[in-house]
Amino acid sequence: MVLHNPHEDYFPCAHCTLGQCLTYFNGHRRFDRNSLSSAVPGNLNNLTSVQELLLSNNRLTGPLPNLAGMNALNYLDLSNNSFVATDFPSWIPTLQSLTTLILERTQVQGMVPVSLFSIFSLQSVVLKNNQLNGTLDIGSSHSNQLQLIDLQTNFIDDFKQSTGGYSVEVILVGNPVCQETGAAGQSYCTIPQSNTSSYLTPPNNCVPAVCNSNQTSSPNCKCSYPYTGTLAFRAPSFSGLGNSTYFEILASSMMISFKSYQLPVDSVSLSDPRKDSSDYLELNLAVFPSEGASFNRTGINSVGFVLSNQTYKPSNLFGPFYFIGDQYTYFAAEVQVPTTSKKSSNIGVIVGAAAGGFVLLSLLALVGVYAFRQKKRAEKATEQSNPFVNWDPNKSSGDIPQLKGARWFSIEELKKYTNNFLEANEIGSGGYGKVYRGTLPTGNLVAIKRAQQGSMQGGVEFKNEIELLSRVHHKNLVSLVGFCFEQGEQLLVYEFLPNGTLKESLSGKSGIRLDWARRLRVAIGAARGLAYLHELANPPIIHRDIKSTNILLDDHLNAKVADFGLSKLMGEGERGHVTTQVKGTMGYLDPEYYMTQQLTEKSDVYSFGILMLELLTARRPIERGRYIVREVRVLMNKDKDLYNLQGILDPAIGLGTSLKGLESFVELAMRCVEESGADRPTMGEVVKEIESIMVFAGLNPKAESATTSASYEDESKGYATHPYSNEDFLEYSGGFPPSRIEPQ
Repeated sequence: MVLHNPHEDYFPCAHCTLGQCLTYFNGHRRFDRNSLSSAVPGNLNNLTSVQELLLSNNRLTGPLPNLAGMNALNYLDLSNNSFVATDFPSWIPTLQSLTTLILERTQVQGMVPVSLFSIFSLQSVVLKNNQLNGTLDIGSSHSNQLQLIDLQTNFIDDFKQSTGGYSVEVILVGNPVCQETGAAGQSYCTIPQSNTSSYLTPPNNCVPAVCNSNQTSSPNCKCSYPYTGTLAFRAPSFSGLGNSTYFEILASSMMISFKSYQLPVDSVSLSDPRKDSSDYLELNLAVFPSEGASFNRTGINSVGFVLSNQTYKPSNLFGPFYFIGDQYTYFAAEVQVPTTSKKSSNIGVIVGAAAGGFVLLSLLALVGVYAFRQKKRAEKATEQSNPFVNWDPNKSSGDIPQLKGARWFSIEELKKYTNNFLEANEIGSGGYGKVYRGTLPTGNLVAIKRAQQGSMQGGVEFKNEIELLSRVHHKNLVSLVGFCFEQGEQLLVYEFLPNGTLKESLSGKSGIRLDWARRLRVAIGAARGLAYLHELANPPIIHRDIKSTNILLDDHLNAKVADFGLSKLMGEGERGHVTTQVKGTMGYLDPEYYMTQQLTEKSDVYSFGILMLELLTARRPIERGRYIVREVRVLMNKDKDLYNLQGILDPAIGLGTSLKGLESFVELAMRCVEESGADRPTMGEVVKEIESIMVFAGLNPKAESATTSASYEDESKGYATHPYSNEDFLEYSGGFPPSRIEPQ
């Protein structure tokens, strides 16, 4: 199956097979209106994260593909292909996320099952020009969101209406049921108007202003000259245009984006949603100025940049988009300098001489400014290549951080401590580089993280981690022993933690069994470390990359927070939030931070909530296309034991034993992952609640954890054995990768 002439608007995959193109994409797939031929590959069913799939208007053959495994699918269009005749697929009613089903001219036959219309999210069903027959029954419990059922030109001979009537638009033109006597007056036997809507963003609790012929009343009822254009969405997840909620969500998200970039926008208005010939959703957009009656050129350029350069990201309801702006001719008037009358020719000469002198001085000033800027750029370039160029480790004044015990190692010293970075001393690796076990002259073990060439972490992040770790000292934070930055090498020297990462223990790699009590102690340790960063460090610090690979376990399984390469200081004037480039790990990333680019302590709280769910399930946040937050929400039932979560709890947690406090732990985790940061607790509050859960479970929240071997006691012999075999102990006792980058 080869794609001969793809539309570049749909995907950048020319002259490739459908299977290759499907592998390339994630989330949205438009392959309609191409020259795809032969049968649909069977592995299509493995793409469980796909939300929109459009394969219409091709030359596909064979049977209709079985897509039962595509649980996230909400928009499916297989129309106008050459599939063999088949009964209505029984797997379609199992797609519980489906909003739009389009199977026009696919030779599907038989009766349409009533179960199809009970899909909660279903909005539109288009099955025109097929061989469907029998009675159309949409049932009395169909989805409240259902708007359209189009079965034109089939063999439907009866339509069973619910006793309470129906609000769904049903089209049965061209079916035997519309050829019966008296059927001509039925609404379902007429062709409706075109697929458009008269929607217009309503006023915000005010009376629209009466404006002159060139101005428009905004949603805030102010007369002004808006910047207008057309928004086109390539793959919206809905098909009906009658639900105004979608457009209200879109307008609200646009205003959040404009405000986050501090643009002079008062409000936005959306109108006339419609579908074009490619089934794109188009809307008219009007953006109203907040200052005066019109935008200046800078304001127009800023708004246009956010829209045209994809800086604004709409929700998954709408998918990818483009914007075509109209010409704007109502720019705010420039400030005019008033002219004065000519007094005399002498005054003219004086003014001319003064102007000439001013121009000369201005030119000299510009030359000076240019030279100064060039010097600063050169210094900045040098600092970026070597962020320590002005850092004297022997001084601690001004902006120079005080190392408080951390020392500067030479590369020769670290080579000696690791036996020239011998492979046998390698104890971990990741996207950043490798980690080696080293022995100091004092006999103390250390973990030495060595960046590889082309590492994802640059000099600025490297210096950032050193500065932050030098500021903070807490028993639940990994301690920095020292660092090295010379001969093109970046190395960090940490305290050695023998039991590796939390992820290794949850996955079973480390050989340590984490029962319910130990997981509570891990949670309280990590929470205390984060609470210290947020509430006691001065200035406060936001970690930005809380995840199970960045929680390390010492020899008593006490948790310590590691890897501060992405952390951010909350400086003066930044209380509340920091507007910054989005960084973090997918699956743990706060969606509010992702949408607004405004970082707060609550972003760490969200990541910690994901970590709590990981402690419960031992699952990655995103696994086989399923998001752990959604999985828990779907299953959670407070009226059942363990909130009905037995099916996803990690068996190693101690299922079958008393799991006191688990329900409260789940509730706390779900509060931490609320969509709005304002609804999440602070880390200080999280610490107090976990302490209360531990007390309820009969644990002392102030006590240290037991040793690694405490729960591996051989009851028959009455003594403790180590959890590892000798061979395993040599391999994992130093499993410490502080900066492993794990794609989720």
